[in-house]
Amino acid sequence: MAGQRKIKFGAIIHGVGGNISGWRHPKALTNASVNIDFYKQQALKAEEGKFDLVFIADGLYINEQSIPHFLNRFEPITILSALATVTSHIGLVGTVSTSYSEPFTIARQFASLDQISHGRAGWNVVTTPLEKTALNYNKTVDEHPNHAKRYRIAEEYLEVAKGLWDSWDDDAFVADKENDIFFDPKKLHHLDHQGEFFSVAGPLNIARSKQGQPVVFQAGSSDAGKRLAAKEADAVFTGHPTLEEAQSFYQDVKQRAVEFGRNPDEIVILPGIAPIIGDTEEAEQKYEELANLVSIDRAIAYLGRYFDHHDFSQYPLDESFPELGEIGSNSFKSHTDRIKKEAKEQHLTLRQVALREATPHTDFIGTPEKIADLVQEWFEKLGADGFIVGSTLPGGLDDFVDKVVPILQQRGIYREDYEADTLRGNLGLPFKESRYVKETV
Repeated sequence: MAGQRKIKFGAIIHGVGGNISGWRHPKALTNASVNIDFYKQQALKAEEGKFDLVFIADGLYINEQSIPHFLNRFEPITILSALATVTSHIGLVGTVSTSYSEPFTIARQFASLDQISHGRAGWNVVTTPLEKTALNYNKTVDEHPNHAKRYRIAEEYLEVAKGLWDSWDDDAFVADKENDIFFDPKKLHHLDHQGEFFSVAGPLNIARSKQGQPVVFQAGSSDAGKRLAAKEADAVFTGHPTLEEAQSFYQDVKQRAVEFGRNPDEIVILPGIAPIIGDTEEAEQKYEELANLVSIDRAIAYLGRYFDHHDFSQYPLDESFPELGEIGSNSFKSHTDRIKKEAKEQHLTLRQVALREATPHTDFIGTPEKIADLVQEWFEKLGADGFIVGSTLPGGLDDFVDKVVPILQQRGIYREDYEADTLRGNLGLPFKESRYVKETV
């Protein structure tokens, strides 16, 4: 049916996985995080499933307690550029922090990826929560910006990047050999930005792509994160344990977008899920197999990462989750707020919280039909416009593409083939017109 709303999918390629001990699985490829062939296979499988995009996460600080995938992984723009050469339709989205980079450099890199991929690039805009990241960038821990300041930086950073992406009109490079005119000077625009955090003259030394600008993703779920998403993002990567929480987030961000004068249909909300697929007993066995790979010591260390690397080993494991005050409020704020709230309301012990965080048990475990039913329910009840699909076990993406996608296609709520040749087009987003074109209309 023309104009019918369809589910969107992304695949997060996470090397040896987001589980702290998933690399120990007998079928796990232990060098997957830096194995170009693995990334190619995953990207091509997602493209076979007509996914909208592949997604590369990132971080800038590690220590001995970091999860294995964080310890040894590709830099996003580099691996996405490589994947652009072996794929033809799927979008290529990578995470880059606005807290420890420069707008001109990042705008240029994503514009380059957008040209390399013929309009399939996307940037997941994040702020860096971990204070010790400052030590990798010639700064002290005290110079690390707090939560509120990070988001003020991010908002101005995006303003600069988007301005730089409009440095050239779409038809600026006339290449008139006969008259020795390489470009039309009237179609070149200097940014000359002077702000609270950045001073950037421009222009950017690369043309606009066939989708206008790279797609902007945002991944924060705090109040500041939702505000930034509603104002600036084309898509939101989020995560919620229940449909009710997903619906609340969905409605909140869409309403905020309206308040900023935007069309709510032009911001795509994509919760992350990590389905485990099999018949009912088999799927639960797969989950237990994964959960049993995690020792309590590893789980405790992993939990500390969310709370500014707080040392949870000092507390009794089987007593109530400790009162932490403001610990964690400057890092993964929305996530740590949820952990504290659930622990208090459900009377959870430290052991229970740690193991739950290390290997979350979600509803997305079961038969292909059950997974398809849940995907459809969240989609139709406005908890999501689509999903970012992660693989907690080897072969997880293959299972989803081979077993769940056909069911959704048969139901008419997922595409049979790509509708467009750009990421914006496939996400149902319009071409991003230059601000200078709008000024002359």
